[in-house]
Amino acid sequence: MNELEHFFKNEDHRMIHKWNHYFEIYDRHLHHLKGKKINILEIGISHGGSLQMWEYYFKGMATIYAVDINPECKKLESDNIKIFIGSQEDESFLKKLKQSIPPVDVLIDDGGHTMKQQVTTFNQLFDHVAENGIYICEDLHTSYWKHFGGGYKKSRSFIEFSKNFIDKLHAWHTPKVPIDAITKNTHSLHYYDSILVMEKRKMEKPFDVKAGNSSIEDVHAKDLVANSLIYKEAE
Repeated sequence: MNELEHFFKNEDHRMIHKWNHYFEIYDRHLHHLKGKKINILEIGISHGGSLQMWEYYFKGMATIYAVDINPECKKLESDNIKIFIGSQEDESFLKKLKQSIPPVDVLIDDGGHTMKQQVTTFNQLFDHVAENGIYICEDLHTSYWKHFGGGYKKSRSFIEFSKNFIDKLHAWHTPKVPIDAITKNTHSLHYYDSILVMEKRKMEKPFDVKAGNSSIEDVHAKDLVANSLIYKEAE
């Protein structure tokens, strides 16, 4: 049991509503930030229990910014927690938000989970996640639910939208995919049941390396050269 799960099960706190496997995912990707001064942005406050959870986990080292559409959430503000009231599908609001807060080391989209909300939030805020930061989008199963704007293989779902990130990650290797900000700033994509975790890092075009002494004829290398020529002709 990690510290997040311990807090959820054993400490006194406001309501937290999470899927049971989320705590392991959080700890896997955020543990290296413990003990550092960081900025967190969480979209979706509800009763505010998760804000308390982040304070507990990061031992007060995190400055927490949070967004909710419910004005009542403003009363949960404290010295270490700044709350903004607005809609995450409102591009103007998100642009103003970026002007009001510093780049964040962790962004957690746990808001309304509609397709428009998730896509708009990503398009507006991914670039506000700091270098080496983490972008987390939760409850991706709503991409399969019609009343959230989703549906299996529906082009406007966040799942289908985010599948393009896989191609962008590999854009260095094909002229058919433009190299863009996602290519240049995303180190890895981690898909779990209902969660996508994106780890940011400045990236450059990868190159292959070899080391050691050649001892046998490398027939695989010949095959690779032949296949690469066929690929270029196909292009």
